[in-house]
Amino acid sequence: MTSLTTARADSRAGRVAGQVLGEAGIGVALVALAGFFLAAAPHFATSGNLRDIMTQITLNTILAVGMTFVILVGGIDLSVGSVIALCAVVAGKAMEGAGSSSVPLAIGLSLLIGALCGLISGFVTERWKVPSFIVTLGMLYVARGAAEQYTDARTIYDLPKGLTTFGTRTFAGVPAVFVVALLIVALAWFVLSRTVFGRLVYATGNNEEAVRLSGHRTSLIKVVCFVIGGVCVGVAAVIYMARLGVASPILGQGYELNAIAAVVIGGASLSGGRGSVIGTLLGACLLGVLTNGLLLMGVSDFQRTMVTGAVIIVAVVLDAYRKQLMTRLSA
Repeated sequence: MTSLTTARADSRAGRVAGQVLGEAGIGVALVALAGFFLAAAPHFATSGNLRDIMTQITLNTILAVGMTFVILVGGIDLSVGSVIALCAVVAGKAMEGAGSSSVPLAIGLSLLIGALCGLISGFVTERWKVPSFIVTLGMLYVARGAAEQYTDARTIYDLPKGLTTFGTRTFAGVPAVFVVALLIVALAWFVLSRTVFGRLVYATGNNEEAVRLSGHRTSLIKVVCFVIGGVCVGVAAVIYMARLGVASPILGQGYELNAIAAVVIGGASLSGGRGSVIGTLLGACLLGVLTNGLLLMGVSDFQRTMVTGAVIIVAVVLDAYRKQLMTRLSA
């Protein structure tokens, strides 16, 4: 028993050390990138631009936090871009032409729709042991079609002023929507690092069979992670409506790829069991800073897309070297 406890402690210590090393690496890369744009783009460090960066990375941060839970258990969710559109139009319909009193109901509907889509994806994946890649690809089309059918492909504009006012509000110079994103990051960090469920999430991603043999229902853990991802999508839909004052059935295209990119750049393993929401936040910040800085430098959309893709590839390669280093240090 003592040796087993020691092995578990050593494994957890190794995982924590790997996370710290990965977060430090992405943090250094973020600082270096910001330093480059400080020199190359004169307007990069203005207070207005910094607020813009925080606002721009808010949605991706929230979506990426939910994606982190899914990836930690070895899954993937390709449907978040379409689900955010479905959540937005359902919530937008509830608020269309109504006053601010309709906002709580709309928020609840958005969270419920997101959770339900996550539940369906997780349940189908685990009940029939279908790869989550395929299931969520199907959900991508279902949710997008449902959003367009529900609104007859019409964008909803008449949203309560109270919601849109919050979308433009700042606290001590920090956008209110970004504060929401930081609170979600803090909550997710607490769940993953300070609760039994969080330890089970990591354990399931590392060795699902061992967790199952110890008496835990790994299928339930995975489904809950998909539901958490769906709830984050629901929150992101509300934030989108608060920022732009519209609910569109065509929003969210490509959002799932940005979320996955933030998680991967943040040091998570697509095979599961390794990653952190702090790393995810840093990954989202790096993508946001990169996009904003290149835009200020006058780089075209096509070139920015190429650079972003190259950064993701480099991050994966560096992560492979980091894993080799950690293996040698633990040997």
